[in-house]
Amino acid sequence: MFYLGAEEILRLKIFKIMLSTEERQRIVALIQREVVPAIGCTEPIAVALCVTRAVELLGFVPEKISLRLSANILKNAMGVGIPGTGMIGLPIAIALGALIGKSSYQLEVLRECTPEAVERAKQYMDEGRISIALKENITEKLYIEVACEGDGSCSEAVIAGEHTRFVYLSRNDEVLLDNRVFDAAEDRGDEVDLNLRKVFDFATTAPLGELEFILEARRLNKAAAEESFKVDYGHGLGRAIREPMDTPVVGDSIFSHILAYTSGACDARMAGAMIPVMSNSGSGNQGIAATMPVVIYAEETHKTEEQLVRALILSHLTVIYIKQSLGRLSALCGCVVAATGSSCGITWLMGGTYEQVSFAVKNMIANITGMICDGAKPSCAMKVTSGVATAVFSALLAMQQKCVTAVEGIIDDDVDQCILNLTRIGSQGMNETDRLVLNIMTHKGGIC
Repeated sequence: MFYLGAEEILRLKIFKIMLSTEERQRIVALIQREVVPAIGCTEPIAVALCVTRAVELLGFVPEKISLRLSANILKNAMGVGIPGTGMIGLPIAIALGALIGKSSYQLEVLRECTPEAVERAKQYMDEGRISIALKENITEKLYIEVACEGDGSCSEAVIAGEHTRFVYLSRNDEVLLDNRVFDAAEDRGDEVDLNLRKVFDFATTAPLGELEFILEARRLNKAAAEESFKVDYGHGLGRAIREPMDTPVVGDSIFSHILAYTSGACDARMAGAMIPVMSNSGSGNQGIAATMPVVIYAEETHKTEEQLVRALILSHLTVIYIKQSLGRLSALCGCVVAATGSSCGITWLMGGTYEQVSFAVKNMIANITGMICDGAKPSCAMKVTSGVATAVFSALLAMQQKCVTAVEGIIDDDVDQCILNLTRIGSQGMNETDRLVLNIMTHKGGIC
């Protein structure tokens, strides 16, 4: 760490980007598409969604369901709780998707799950109607292919690229949709070329009325955290931090409250609580980590509602920006990205300028880049907590004009280049790590 001199700080000064009304509207549409409610871990829920759509096309519960999934989907679905079931893994999510799912609910596809439905789903599983295999020779990390058969008919549905993006639908010999080869940039009418300066200026200057929808993230994710304080979900990290201890360790502070609420919401979600959270870029944990640190800091330092709204937009849009080049799924733990967003939001709430927000980003990238993703599971709460703790430290240093410099490691003078360095490591450099992690996960303890 070095103190930046006056010349270095002056060199980093950048004039604000003036955003047109049209571009603001495109950014709002982008956030609204990427920040959506989800019940349960988004990978098995996306699988359930794909199954549900295939069954809807077939018109009745199939005799057989065959799935071919990318390695990253398999990895993120093996050890996570499925909401309302008390069970983990894909088979129960698939069976429920076939029996009670509604595709119109999107990532809340299993919203109508009941104990009776779970019993029916268990029976469906026990009858051996479900087969799951790895989809070979694909580069897409988010890929779900479902084929249903029964009574002489068949249907197929494919999701790829995004958790709710259907790229292929068919029933018998009729192809209803085929977008399996598409240009993602052309496919999205509301796509926006972002950089950190644009993210910051949008969050801090756009009309408040255009941004207030983000408060729903506070409502949902805070409710999930508070639910976790009542019930012992997962490893109970949020409760362990929050409840009084004989020997205080983290103390009763804004910092400990940030950790407790963030990890608590993650505890509940990963253990399969039947409660929605607001996701970001297809991940509930990313949505939690981008929301709760900012909410708790704002509430406990008595910031205005407008300040909270703008800080949440800054946090969530930073995450969306980073994920544009990282991709939906990677070997890099999503908490690295999401906590970077919340560090930006906290820095701004502390009174930080754009330059100090950029310092916080550099401090984050210098610290926790490389944290692996080894699937969705209860212990994700620990990784999320590590990320948001680093977010607070990075913000504190940034407010003191301290920033990891370009002579250190992967940090560059330009903050957007730093972000590209991070995402290149996650999307390219860690591919072999991803394969090794999956191999370890599927060959331990006789799992495979």
